[in-house]
Amino acid sequence: MSKVKISDLAKEFGMTWKQLAEEIQNLTGTKIKSPSTKIDEEVVTLLRDVLGEAPVAVEEKVEEKEGKKEGIKVWDMAHNLNISHEEAVEALRAIGYEGEISSFTEVTPQQVEKIKEYLKEKARKEEERKKELEKEKKEALKKEKLEKEKKEKKPQPEKVEKPIEEKIEKPKVEKKPPAVEEKPPVKEKTIAGEKPAKRPVAKKEEKLKKKFERKPPVEKVEKPKPKPAPKPKKEEKPEEITEVKEQISEKEKIKLSKEEKAELEALKKLMGAQPKKKKKKKKKKEEEKKPETATKEEEELKIAIIPEVVTVRELAEILDLPVNQIMADLLKKGILASVNQTIDPEVALQIAEEHGFLAEIQKEGEEVSIVEELPEEEKAKILGEEEEEGELVERPPVVTVMGHVDHGKTTLLDTIRKTDVAAREKGGITQHIGAYKIQLPNGKEITFLDTPGHEAFTTLRARGSKVADIAVLVVAADDGVKPQTIEAINHAKNADVPIIVAINKIDKPGADPERVKRELSQYGLIPEEWGGDIIMVPVSAKTGQNVEELLENILLVAEILDLKANPNKPAIGTVIESKLDPKKGPVATVLIENGTLHQGDYFVAGYTWGKVRAMFDERGNQLKEAGPGTPVEILGFNDVPQAGDKFIVKPSEREARQLAEQRLRKREEELQAKRARMHFESLAGEKEVNIIVKADVQGSLEAILKSLEELSEKFEDVSINVIHSGIGRITESDVMLAAASNAIILGFNVRPDAAARKAAEEEGVDIRVYGIIYDLIEDMEKALKGMLEPEEREQFLGTCEVKQIFRIKGVGTVAGCIVTEGVIRRNAKARLVRDGVVIYDGEIASLKRFKEDVKEVAKGYECGVMLKDFNDVKPGDIIESYEIVKEKKE
Repeated sequence: MSKVKISDLAKEFGMTWKQLAEEIQNLTGTKIKSPSTKIDEEVVTLLRDVLGEAPVAVEEKVEEKEGKKEGIKVWDMAHNLNISHEEAVEALRAIGYEGEISSFTEVTPQQVEKIKEYLKEKARKEEERKKELEKEKKEALKKEKLEKEKKEKKPQPEKVEKPIEEKIEKPKVEKKPPAVEEKPPVKEKTIAGEKPAKRPVAKKEEKLKKKFERKPPVEKVEKPKPKPAPKPKKEEKPEEITEVKEQISEKEKIKLSKEEKAELEALKKLMGAQPKKKKKKKKKKEEEKKPETATKEEEELKIAIIPEVVTVRELAEILDLPVNQIMADLLKKGILASVNQTIDPEVALQIAEEHGFLAEIQKEGEEVSIVEELPEEEKAKILGEEEEEGELVERPPVVTVMGHVDHGKTTLLDTIRKTDVAAREKGGITQHIGAYKIQLPNGKEITFLDTPGHEAFTTLRARGSKVADIAVLVVAADDGVKPQTIEAINHAKNADVPIIVAINKIDKPGADPERVKRELSQYGLIPEEWGGDIIMVPVSAKTGQNVEELLENILLVAEILDLKANPNKPAIGTVIESKLDPKKGPVATVLIENGTLHQGDYFVAGYTWGKVRAMFDERGNQLKEAGPGTPVEILGFNDVPQAGDKFIVKPSEREARQLAEQRLRKREEELQAKRARMHFESLAGEKEVNIIVKADVQGSLEAILKSLEELSEKFEDVSINVIHSGIGRITESDVMLAAASNAIILGFNVRPDAAARKAAEEEGVDIRVYGIIYDLIEDMEKALKGMLEPEEREQFLGTCEVKQIFRIKGVGTVAGCIVTEGVIRRNAKARLVRDGVVIYDGEIASLKRFKEDVKEVAKGYECGVMLKDFNDVKPGDIIESYEIVKEKKE
C-alpha cells in the first residue's frame, strides 16, 4: 500500500498540517508529531470522505471557534484600540462598569463594542470642538485684519490709487513688510556688483530693515522661499538707492507702493498654491507615522519586570521615565523617598500600571508569568538572560523515586548506588545529605534525591520549587497498583514531570508485569509497546536485573529534555534538606541548578542569608566550588532555611541581607493577612475549582464524583476538577497536594488525622467534612452561586484515646481515656472515630477525673468519658471534642 505525507495532504485540504493532525487524532486516535509523517491510503480515503467535500467549512468552523472565545484583557483591548490604559479605564467607567479595573481584568466583546461606540462619539465631539475653536480664531483674525486696514488706510493717498488696486490692498496690507524685507538682501547683491557702494547708505538701509522687521507677524516671515521673483527685484534696486539719497519724496513713495503691490500679487500667485500642498503631504505622512510609532512604543514599553528590591532610580530606568516623575507619583501616594531609597515592589507595580505598563514583580530565582507566552528571543531580551550557545553545558538530570510502601524504592536506590563507579573506588557514600550524584561507566552522571516517596517531593513543590526533572515510579510486579501509587501518579502529573515506570520484583514467582501495565493504563500511563509514550522497564532491585537499562532510559529522557546550564553565572539552586547541627550550626543541603557556587559567596535562601564558609559532597570531601547538578552540604547560614527555598548567590553582603530582610517583612504581613487559599466562601466567580474527595466506602465516593460531574455540567462557566479521590482518612499528603494545587478537600464520613489538621492550619487549606451527601452537593452549589452563608463553624477542642472500658450497671459504658491533644470539655460535642471512620457524633454526657466531676481535662491527663446514648466504645477509639461557633461572613 502507498502512503501519503501529511504536509501534501494538508495542502490538498487547504489547511495546516497541525489542523489535519488533530482531525486524524479525532478520527483514528493516532498522534502525529511532524509534517513528514506518512499515513495509509485507508486513512486518506476516510479523511477525503469527511473533509473532502467542504474544506472551507472546516476553516469557517475554526474561525467561529476562535470568534467564540470570551473575555479580552483590558491591556489587550487598549493595545488593539491604540489607547492608553487610563483611557481604557475611563471608557469602562463611562459605559457603566462598576468592578475593580486592572491590566488583567477581562472584558466581554459586548462591552468592547460599547467602548468603541463611546470612543467614536468622543472623537466626534472633539472634532466639533476643534471646528468651533477654528471658527472663533478665524473670526478674531478677520477682526484684527479689518482694524489694521482701517488704521493703515488713513495716511495713504487715495487720489492715485484706482478702485481695482484697492481690492488688492485689503488682503495684502499685512504682507507689505515681508516684501520690503526681501529687498535688503537683494540690495546687498547689487551693491556688491556695483563696487562703489557707500557706507552711510548701508547704515541707513540697516535702520530701515530694523523698522520693518518689528512690524510683521512671525508666521509670515518664512513664506518668501520660492526663487521665481528675481526680475521685478532687479528693476527696483536703483530706485531704492535713489530713495535713500534724495530722502524719499512723496511721489516716489506712491510709485513704490504700486510696484510693491504688483510684486506681492506675483509672489502670492507663485507661493499661494505650493506650500499648501506640501503641508498636506506632510500632514498625511505624519498621520501615517503616528500610529506606527505609537504601536512600536506600546510593543517595546508594554512589559515591565520589577525586581523584589528596587530603588527610585532603578524604577525610573526600568520604566524609562524621569526620576522626578516617579518621586511625584510616590508623593501622591503619601511616600517621601529619595533617589537611592528602596521602595515597596507593590507600590512600584502600581506606578508602572498607572503609566500603561503590563508589570509583574519578579521574585529572585522564580520565573515571570507575563513573559511565558513570548518567543524565547524576546523573553531573553526582557529578562536580560541572553546566553551564547557556547556557554551552555549539559547538566545531569535530577531524579526522584516514588511509589507505594514496600514496593522496593529504597532497595532500588541501594542497588543504583552500587553501580556508581566513584563509590566503588572511594568506599561509597559516608554521610546522608538528602541527595547524591552517581557516575555511570560511560562517564554520564545522574543526581538522585535520597528521600524516597512523594511526601518530600510534594513538600518541595508546595513551596514553589520544581527540583526533579524525572520521576521514577516503582510498582511491584506481584502487587500491582495501590493507593499510594495513584497518589504518586497524581503528584507527578500535577508537577508536569515526565514519568518512567520501574516494574520491580520480576524475580518473584507471582510476578505479572502485563497486569501492572493494564492497571497503569487506566490512569493514563500507556506503555510504548502499546503505542503510548511512557517507558516501562521490568527490573529486579534485589538481583540488579535490568537496572542498567533503567539508568540508560533515564539518560535517554534527559537527552530529550535537553537539560543545560551555564556554569559561568552566579549559582542558583534549591534547598533540599536543612537542620540545626549542635557543632556546625545551621546546615543545609543545596542542589545547584544553574551557575557555579564558590567558597566565600554571599547568598539568600528564602528568609535567611549567609556566606559559604565550607562545602561538602555526599562522601564528606570538602569542595572549593560546585557546578550545575551537584548536591552540596553548606555551612554559613544565618538561620535554618526551609526545604524548597530558592538559593541565590548575590554579589555583596549588603544586597543579600537587604533582600532577606525585605522577605521577612513580607512574610510577617502575609501571616497577619493569611495566605489567600481557595475557600468555600470565595468560590463565586472562580473559573476553575480544584477538589480532593475522600470517602469511607467506594460506593459513596462514586456517588459524590458523579454528583460533582453533574454539577460542573450545570455551571458551564466553571470547571470542577477532581485532582485526587480515595478511600480512608484525610492524610497530611492530601493536605500538601491541596496546598500545591490550591484545592479544597471534601470528606464524607471521614476525618483528618492530627498531622493533616496541623498542616491544614499552617497552609490555610479548607477541609469540609459531611455526613449527608445532599448537604455536600447543596453547599457546593450554593458556594458556586455565591449564596453560601457560613453562619456556623466547627471549632476543634481536642482528642483523647480510649485505653480501657468500664461497664457500670444502671449507668452505661465509661471510657477510660488519656487526652492526646488540646482539651476535653464537659457538655461539648463529641465524635467517635474508629480507623479514620466516624462511628458516633453526639455529646459528652459526663466527664470525670478519678471520682470527681470536672469541667475540662488538659493534654497528658487521664479521664473518664461517657457519651450520650452510646455504649459501643472499644479500646483504641479516638474521641474528638469540638464546639459549634457562629461566625459572621467576612
